[in-house]
Amino acid sequence: MKPNPMKAPGLPRDVLIAAWAIALGAIAPMLDSTMVNIAVDKLTKQFHTTLDIIQWAITGYVLALAIAVPVSGWLMNKYNGKRIFIGAVVAFGAISVLAGLSWSSGSFISFRLIQGFSAGVITTLMSTLLVKTAGPENLGRVMAIVSTPMIFGPILGPVIGGFIVQGASWRWIFFINVFIVLIAAPLMMKKLPDFEPFKKDSKLDVFGIAVLSCMSAALIYGITKAADHATFYNRAAVLWVGVGLALAVIYLAYNRIRNNQTVLPLNLFAHKRFSAASVGLFLANISIMGPMLIFPLFFQHFRHYTAIEAALALIPQGVGMLVTRPLIGKMIDRLGAKYVVMVSLAISLIGSVPLIFITDHTSMVWIAVVLFIRGTSFGGIILPLTSDAYTGLDSRELPEAGVGINMIENLGSSFGSAIVATVISAVSQGLQPTIANELKGYHAAFLVSVIVLAAIFIPGLFLTHKKRMPSRH
Repeated sequence: MKPNPMKAPGLPRDVLIAAWAIALGAIAPMLDSTMVNIAVDKLTKQFHTTLDIIQWAITGYVLALAIAVPVSGWLMNKYNGKRIFIGAVVAFGAISVLAGLSWSSGSFISFRLIQGFSAGVITTLMSTLLVKTAGPENLGRVMAIVSTPMIFGPILGPVIGGFIVQGASWRWIFFINVFIVLIAAPLMMKKLPDFEPFKKDSKLDVFGIAVLSCMSAALIYGITKAADHATFYNRAAVLWVGVGLALAVIYLAYNRIRNNQTVLPLNLFAHKRFSAASVGLFLANISIMGPMLIFPLFFQHFRHYTAIEAALALIPQGVGMLVTRPLIGKMIDRLGAKYVVMVSLAISLIGSVPLIFITDHTSMVWIAVVLFIRGTSFGGIILPLTSDAYTGLDSRELPEAGVGINMIENLGSSFGSAIVATVISAVSQGLQPTIANELKGYHAAFLVSVIVLAAIFIPGLFLTHKKRMPSRH
């Protein structure tokens, strides 16, 4: 009888149950963040407002999530992590009801801001608490389990959202979260262990949290404006990125004055693996999340697909991610992050280079194969980088490491979207608006993502590798 990968042989039962409970709790925000994009047109008409106003529901969500990340680090230090995580999940469900009952664009945007903050707490605690539960010997397989909602969100979110908007009402995009929370919350209450505060005596670093939160929000907002205008040379992008960089300098000075006694002590980056993993994750989010933005646009613009058809066309990529997920976790624990990342990068390049040459006439079978190959490599890049970021850290450093990793990933994904939009605009600008010329912009964007992907080989050299198989005795 073949072993069932869902049972993750070798994992202690309590660790396995805790991992799946936390993954289930994270599914709602992961689905929600992708489903709401499908409803933008309906929301604009419902509230009799403009697209620019409704976009604040999406931008505000991302900014609130970014602001929550530094706060989450302090919450883990000060309070029981189990209660904070469950509280954030329940709050997300409750605010989802209010978002679904919104009566104006203002109320909808306000509820989305609160939703984003609770989602930021959930995503930051998710990986950190699992690292604490798993221990270094099980970290790869546990991270593979927790990655499940990250896979299902991009795959199923747009499809489910499309069917809900067409068959029912946009309000059910939010009401559906309640059912998920009603299943997840009791399971987490019963199955999750208590997570004692990491540093119960720690004081609230108000200044550090404020500076980091504002820095992250300013940078992401500025990068978002660059994506909106398809260029970094616009007043809003320059202003807000400048504010973000100025706040970064202030935080550097503040951290030095406080001798690393801050919400994100920068001596974390003295750990070779943490620094390498951080650089790798930043580049990975650029090279992976950037193209994710333009795939639906490619299918809709050049193949004339509907939004749902475009989402369905991307399913092979998600299937590839699911197929390799259990294997990747085992390989990380056996071989270390370095070898897994190197092999996965090679596979990812095989599935990414052909995108530079696809046209409106390329066979969908061929595109599906390329997307599947590309998808099989994603977990082998992101998961080992994430797990290695925590390798070798002291238990008391985990909350701060979680803050740093989440901020880096948020900035990387935003930067990736902005770069892709800017490259497409820059290449297409001045050319006649023909399909061939428009495709040149997409090809250039895919080329940039390939170059960034290849650059991950450099930080990959500094990751963990295990020369010998671990003894079973």
